[in-house]
Amino acid sequence: MTIRLADLTTLGVGGPAADFVLASSEAEIIDYVTSLDAAGQPLLLLGGGSNLVCGDAGFDGTVIAIGNRGIEARVDGNTVEISAAAGEPWDDLVAYAAGSEWAGIEALSGIPGLVGATPIQNVGAYGQEVSHTITRVRALDRRAGQVVELTAAECAFTYRGSAFKESPDRWVVLDVAFRLATDVESEVRYSQLADALGQQIGDPAGAQRVREAVLALRRAKGMILDPRDPDASSAGSFFTNPIVSDLVAASLPAECPRYPAVAGVKVSAAWLIEHAGVTRGWQARAGSRAAVSSKHSLAISNRGGATAAEVIELARSVRERVHAAYGVELTAEPRFVNCSLGPIEG
Repeated sequence: MTIRLADLTTLGVGGPAADFVLASSEAEIIDYVTSLDAAGQPLLLLGGGSNLVCGDAGFDGTVIAIGNRGIEARVDGNTVEISAAAGEPWDDLVAYAAGSEWAGIEALSGIPGLVGATPIQNVGAYGQEVSHTITRVRALDRRAGQVVELTAAECAFTYRGSAFKESPDRWVVLDVAFRLATDVESEVRYSQLADALGQQIGDPAGAQRVREAVLALRRAKGMILDPRDPDASSAGSFFTNPIVSDLVAASLPAECPRYPAVAGVKVSAAWLIEHAGVTRGWQARAGSRAAVSSKHSLAISNRGGATAAEVIELARSVRERVHAAYGVELTAEPRFVNCSLGPIEG
């Protein structure tokens, strides 16, 4: 039976895989990966498939679906440490924590994918990032051939990045530990979320209440997986908010939203896209089955039967329009498998 990557990813594009296995335990993950590495065979680790753009030619190797499960929680005074297997659905973990009114990851509700992917991307939304609460990550070091435990500092988290993302062929995340607060409410750090809650930035709110507000916001943007919503057939936010120098930030229109960053100024990719003439629902050419989401300018949607080539054509067009208008180069957030955006032309 031929397995198509299009059927394993939320964007719904990608050709066939040469082989496919489900690793339902940590031992199976380690065995499959080490055996294939020893044989010099290519492999692709697959979580929830929510952050992948797979090429139309498919993948000439083995796709290993991460399927280990398990959550353990240990309360220690006013904190709780939750250890979750890489194959646990991320939103199930968030729902469990928010339902217990444990604060720290509730603003990350509704994000598709598995727990193991979250430290790789340093997943973040609505003022929270997983790096704020991760205490350690256990991972298979393919280079050394052994399981190691990395502290949060050793994960080298950055905005939408980490040591795992910098060396994607080295690490296989096995489980992740988070430390959450049990005795305080969540601090609202994002203006849109504060507005939805009828509060001010910095005000506290219960974890479950924050979760419900975030789910409503994401649903309105087509960012909740829903087979009835064509906008939901996407890889989420396709571009990250660019971090630019003070000089570049000063050259942008004053109304472009900007936020402080560790190195430079973070500016709104959505604003740049919309003001470069890319409207919601925009297509690179008439008849394309890939379109900018009708609900959110950062998402690229498969409107039904789109190919990876159509998605890439659209992403390139969006990126080139922003660069031509503002001199800022957008960086794609998904991982590309057997395809790429390539350099900006001209």
